[in-house]
Amino acid sequence: MRRISFFIGLLVLIIHTSCESKKHEKKEETKYLVSSPIRLDTSITKDYVCQIHSIRHIELRALEKGYLQDIYVDEGQVVKKGQQMFHIMPNVYEADLQKAKAEAEVAEIEYKNTQLLADGNVVSANELAMAKAEFARAKAEVSLAETHLGFTNIRAPFDGIMDHLHVREGSLLDEGELLTTLSDNSKMWVYFNVPEAEYLDYITSANKGSKQDVELLMANNKKFSEHGIVETIEGEFNNETGNIAFRATFPNPEGVLRHGETGSILMTIPLKNAMLIPQKATFEVLDKKYVFVLDKDDKVQQRQIEIGAELPHLFVVNKGLEESDKVLLEGIRMVRSGEKIHYEFEKPASVLSHLDLYSE
Repeated sequence: MRRISFFIGLLVLIIHTSCESKKHEKKEETKYLVSSPIRLDTSITKDYVCQIHSIRHIELRALEKGYLQDIYVDEGQVVKKGQQMFHIMPNVYEADLQKAKAEAEVAEIEYKNTQLLADGNVVSANELAMAKAEFARAKAEVSLAETHLGFTNIRAPFDGIMDHLHVREGSLLDEGELLTTLSDNSKMWVYFNVPEAEYLDYITSANKGSKQDVELLMANNKKFSEHGIVETIEGEFNNETGNIAFRATFPNPEGVLRHGETGSILMTIPLKNAMLIPQKATFEVLDKKYVFVLDKDDKVQQRQIEIGAELPHLFVVNKGLEESDKVLLEGIRMVRSGEKIHYEFEKPASVLSHLDLYSE
């Protein structure tokens, strides 16, 4: 029995040793895919939260005090320039106009009589001048009364869309009271804030003289059909946020956009000679990005890198790598820093051509 037990133990030991040897041999034969960074001209799309404003958005207010007699429009209605919108009861202003006209007629008669007397040297030239001035004052009063009466008819100053009505028929209005707002939505001004560093990149870029073309991503996550142009940049930075406001203008022929909407501006920024690596070649430790780089002894060494921008499946690297570096592309979870590996090198252009196949 002892002899049988001895042979069984020996057999188990041989089998175990053989398995460990095969595992070790298999591990040594594992080859990892390695590539290098590549430099290319490319572009990135940055998005900025934005506020959408009508090119003209005004408040319509009562210029005269009185009862609101008629409202000729409704909320959300499209109105044309010159179209009557509100009518304030004109009785008092009509009476003022009639009074001013009567006084003007009296002043005119007095002026003409004085003119006849002056021609006959009955009155002095000064008296004639006084009569003339009184007649002019009376005519000015007529003009003023006509203006006040005209203010009782409130008309649209431009083509636009009405907003909420703040008053109803029969309301007693004070001078300057808000009636509604009117928006000209033929074009839209879209404001978005840009950080200082990105502003400096934009303002010092080679194409700074040309107007930047941008797109608008609406709140429903769909792109607006029209493209916009960055036309102005505000004069000062916001000291609290470190941002500066840009303004893009979008045509709005179908009237899709309305004052007060929100969305995101999409701005395409060209990158010249950018260094690119696959995203899957990186890993993160405490919010910092790292890669494994092969040294001259084919040992992987952990190296921190600085990411400048993100593309689909790619990172733009600002610092930490050279084009000649060999970067571990796959198996980053299977190796440790300082470990020697067997690898297969694939050209960067080939890696980029079928990068989707490598993405996880």
